[in-house]
This record gives sequence, C-alpha cells and structure tokens, in this order.
Amino acid sequence: MNGTLNLAIDAHDTRILAELQADARLSMAELGRRVHLSQPAVTERVRKLEGAGVISGYRASVDLGKLGYGIRALIRVGRADYNKVVKLVQQTPECVNAYNVTGDDSWVLEIAVQDVSHLDEVVSKFCLLTETATSIILNVAREHHPMLPPQPAAATSPKRRPVRAAAAGP
Repeated sequence: MNGTLNLAIDAHDTRILAELQADARLSMAELGRRVHLSQPAVTERVRKLEGAGVISGYRASVDLGKLGYGIRALIRVGRADYNKVVKLVQQTPECVNAYNVTGDDSWVLEIAVQDVSHLDEVVSKFCLLTETATSIILNVAREHHPMLPPQPAAATSPKRRPVRAAAAGP
C-alpha cells in the first residue's frame, strides 16, 4: 500500500474518526448526534471510511496487568533472517506488537509476560536468532492516542518583517 488516500476527508469525517477512536462501541444514531449528522448519513460515511481502509478495524483495549501480565517489555532484535523472525513472532503469543524497523536493530517487539522468569523464557527464544536488548516498560505516558488527518499548512502565513541593523552611535 502506498499510503495514497482515494477519499477526501472533510470536517465531518474527521469528527467521526475522533469519536470512534474515543469509543468504537457508539451506535450510529449516537455517533450521528455527536457529529451533527443523521444516522443514515453517518452510517454512509463510516462505510466509506471502512471501504477506503481508513478505518481498518475495531477492537477492545484490555488492561494486560489485570489479565496477569505483570511485565511489559520491548525487545530490540538485531539483524536476523526476516522470515525466521516473523515465524517466531507468530509462534509467540506474548508478543503484543512487532515492528520491522530501520537502524541498528531490525525489529522492535512489545511483549507482555507474567514475571521475570517468563520474560527470560520469551527473550531467550529471540536470542537464539541474533543479539537482542530488552527494556522493561516502567510507565506509559501515551498509548492508543487518537490520530486524525494532518491539517494542511496555513495558505497565508504572516510574513516576517526584516530586522534592521541598529544605527552606529556618534
């Protein structure tokens, strides 16, 4: 996918995206009330956003700690065979997110484990492929932040006046 959007997103669509990212369980009637559109109009817009791939799915956010995963960590995986890493990620249910990245590392994995022993067990699997570095997540400052379309730069920005040099004294 090249990232090009074949759908013009207007202010109503932007408000729809904001509301659904805040609460994906909204009924179409309630969503319509919040964005000041009729239920059929908002339903049509949501379907278009889904069809264009802007809305790619709906999911519940769960508290991993309350499920018994007391530790979340990031594993940075060095250069390794792409397919081997993908296969191991798919075989590792503790892997919450996996990102193929640029830079010194080839992968950044987010995992959730029960305790330090469990952490060692999961990290050890990836150590068999290549070098790794692990960081335990202590606190989360932002997660699942809603994203809206970028706003175009102002067409007419105020022009700066040239700074004049101070006149030399007598």
